[in-house]
Amino acid sequence: MLSPMALGTTSLSQATFVVVDLETTGASPKKGAAITEIGAVKVRSGEYLGNFESFVNPLSPIPDYITQMTGITDLMLAKAPVIDEILPAFLEFAGKHNEVIIVAHNAPFDLSFLKSAAKELDITWPKYKTLDTVTIARQILTKEEVPNCKLQTLAQYFGTTTQPNHRALDDAKATTEILHGLLERLGSFDVNTVDALMEFAKTAAHIQRQNYWGLSSI
Repeated sequence: MLSPMALGTTSLSQATFVVVDLETTGASPKKGAAITEIGAVKVRSGEYLGNFESFVNPLSPIPDYITQMTGITDLMLAKAPVIDEILPAFLEFAGKHNEVIIVAHNAPFDLSFLKSAAKELDITWPKYKTLDTVTIARQILTKEEVPNCKLQTLAQYFGTTTQPNHRALDDAKATTEILHGLLERLGSFDVNTVDALMEFAKTAAHIQRQNYWGLSSI
């Protein structure tokens, strides 16, 4: 079992990543939107350790534009478990905060929904190290390489075997392949440990706040 200190000094080639993607009824939990699907992939050393996938009944109708984008209908979610059941199951799958790094494409979006759900359920959100593939991509890929950092664009650039399709598990799988591509590129930046990765991401986020690409990431 890794201690918090051990995770920080762990080589990226040995670190465990949990790559998560959500589908939701809208853009923000603060505006009443809820999770409709969770998909996640756990990987280490390029090896897939397991998947997590579940519909979530949002207990409210899905807007038509969301159904058109994702293909998820009210009927598909009618008998799905509610977030009260799914969030604890997801956290169990993800593992302890001192053993894994949570990754998502446009991570603030996914984490806002997960943390909001945890708060509503009176569940203490674990102190996970988190990584946003958008932030990393914007820092190490040039505009000549990619016109933007949308998931579909990066999937095409890295030639992922799974294509993003606005479904949680497939998008998580595509993000996982993108993550591996980005980690390979990070070697030239002397980013080889978890601590170095977190520091690089922190610095990248600060730089981008000052000089933002101004491009959509979804």
